[in-house]
Amino acid sequence: MAKKKNTPAKYAFIGLIVALLACISTGLIGAAKGMLALKLFTLESTDGINLALEISAGLLIVGLAAYALMTPDAVRRFFTGRQARYGSNSLILTVAVIGILFVANMLAFQNPTFLGAPWDLTADKSNTLAPETLQALATLPEKVTATAFYSSSLDSTSAKALLLNFKTNSKGKFDYTFVNPDQDPLAAREAGITGDGKILLQMGKTKEIAAYASESELTQALIRILSPEARVVYFLQGHGEPSLEAGGDLSFSIAKTTLESKNYTVNTLDLLSTNKIPDDALAVIIAGPLKPLATSEVSLLKKYVDAGGSLVVLEDPIAVTEFGDSPDPLADYLTSDWGITLNKDIVLDLESTQNMLQAVSRQFSVHPITQNLTNNYFVILPQARSISLETAPENVTLTPIILTSEKSWGETELVSGETPEFDPAKDIPGPLNLAAAGENTVTAGRVVVFGNSLFATDQAFDAYGNGNMIINSIDWAAEQENLINITPRNQTPRMLDVGKLNPVTLVIIALVTIFVLPGLVVFAGVSSWLARRKRG
Repeated sequence: MAKKKNTPAKYAFIGLIVALLACISTGLIGAAKGMLALKLFTLESTDGINLALEISAGLLIVGLAAYALMTPDAVRRFFTGRQARYGSNSLILTVAVIGILFVANMLAFQNPTFLGAPWDLTADKSNTLAPETLQALATLPEKVTATAFYSSSLDSTSAKALLLNFKTNSKGKFDYTFVNPDQDPLAAREAGITGDGKILLQMGKTKEIAAYASESELTQALIRILSPEARVVYFLQGHGEPSLEAGGDLSFSIAKTTLESKNYTVNTLDLLSTNKIPDDALAVIIAGPLKPLATSEVSLLKKYVDAGGSLVVLEDPIAVTEFGDSPDPLADYLTSDWGITLNKDIVLDLESTQNMLQAVSRQFSVHPITQNLTNNYFVILPQARSISLETAPENVTLTPIILTSEKSWGETELVSGETPEFDPAKDIPGPLNLAAAGENTVTAGRVVVFGNSLFATDQAFDAYGNGNMIINSIDWAAEQENLINITPRNQTPRMLDVGKLNPVTLVIIALVTIFVLPGLVVFAGVSSWLARRKRG
């Protein structure tokens, strides 16, 4: 009796099995990527899941190709027989349905307001604007245009959704565009934008800038547009401070023009001559004095802050000023009334590969001043001094703003011509505070103190986050906050808390989602195929 020959067709089913398993794997991994996109869970890296998806898709193609190569007659009959005709009809209907859904979704995406305001089906109405926001939009006398400045490195998805919500509820009085400040830096400069993720609102000639994309921040900007008030800040002069006018790198002209583009009036103040702080001063900026302030000036500043005023102080290391051994009444006031001490050192930072005298920091505490700096920028402060925060006086809240790394120290005896080395007996070890903010909860007075002024001058203003840092500091010190309080919402959690599930429940969920449901689909498909084959 002759033996049967081993034909390739006998092993064709292996290709189908490989293709089937690969199809299931591809579907599951694709579903996982979809959940990642919806932020139902997160992974530190998506490289592994992307590689797994590519391998699964490749095995699917290889399995089908192997089956086709080993059983070409069966494949030919499949595409030419009655099953092919039925299959082609089903394929045409499927493609038609998918096409209709695709076109409908594209039209809805491109024209989100065509059928009126989108429905908010969330349990906590998280996509519905607060009544205060709706009131502000309803009272707009003319159209407001929002220009959002987002670089390609910053995700703008939530900002687009929020601005679209504003537009939808504005009855045609609110519109928005996006500009990449990296590709169009001139537009950012003309708008007074110094950082990423900020939004310029303009109604006629009136402009306001929202520091970041949130309903509260945008609504407060709208309120300021509807009720514009004079905002005046003063730069103290008379102690060798850099000029506010352009003319060399050591001036604050860029800071001045940036503030003016945000509707500030920027004036100079000579307390030795006037002996009075103007009533309209929202903040007094003391930036880079070469000589110490007089005791009489500090007394005026103290009374001003105790009455709810604000100071922004930028003092350089004593070694680069003309202070010498003279007393510093301003530094004494900051220590006694605010617990902020300007150390008598100069910061050396090994993180800076070009110049140890340039303190480099990308570590910022959580504070309104640093809202758009965390993880996006770092700040460079050349020739800085460190700041120590003592125990905060009663009713005073202190926040360190800029922190260096451990590779820095405060050098107390810098000798020209010698290589500096850290001396634990004399020097201040890192990490160091380079800036701090304080607020008195009773008097409402505020201070922001930097151990450096050069970072805000024209020569360094545009470097990384420097300009953003100084403008944000003046904004925080000078702006009238809490113009409007958005009604808070309690978020309804929609995430499955795996930690609260027992192991049996987890196993059941895994079996049902990974094996049972996909298995039922596969079983139905195979059963249908066998039934049709039996009928011929």
